Amino acid sequence: MISEKMEKAFLDQINKELYSEYLYLSMKAYFANLNLNGFVNWMDVQVQEEHAHAMGMFDYVLERGGKIELEAIEKPETNWESPLKVFEHVLKHEEYVTSRINALMDVAEEVKDRAAIIFLNWYLKEQVEEESNVGGVLAQLKLIGEDKHALYALDKELAARTFVQPVIG
Repeated sequence: MISEKMEKAFLDQINKELYSEYLYLSMKAYFANLNLNGFVNWMDVQVQEEHAHAMGMFDYVLERGGKIELEAIEKPETNWESPLKVFEHVLKHEEYVTSRINALMDVAEEVKDRAAIIFLNWYLKEQVEEESNVGGVLAQLKLIGEDKHALYALDKELAARTFVQPVIG
């Protein structure tokens, strides 16, 4: 059985994961309006990943005998100055999510919930990969600067990204 404190922490994180999905959906719309379909695809994969992350936690809470109570999801930002600004926002957001997963792990350690610690190890590893992936795209965007041909080439590269359903836990 999951403790009340652990359950509350997971429910809060589920909300944050769903917000992440919503944020990336907003960014997907931004790129669609710019006709940057590779960037649209990249964000679509992010949307799917965040949904999978939220549902992994959702299912985990239920599996541990917890009760799900969903809260409202905050409205995400909808406008950015450039693709570079979008990815700067993405990196900042992923760093925030990493801090949230670390805080969730702190709760698991505090209440000595070893099952939650094992479960959350997957999320910590995933966050390292997320920050690295975003950092790579951000570095390319910084190199590109105002070069529209290079932006077009990067857009084509990002179109190749595919979603792989994660095996969480």
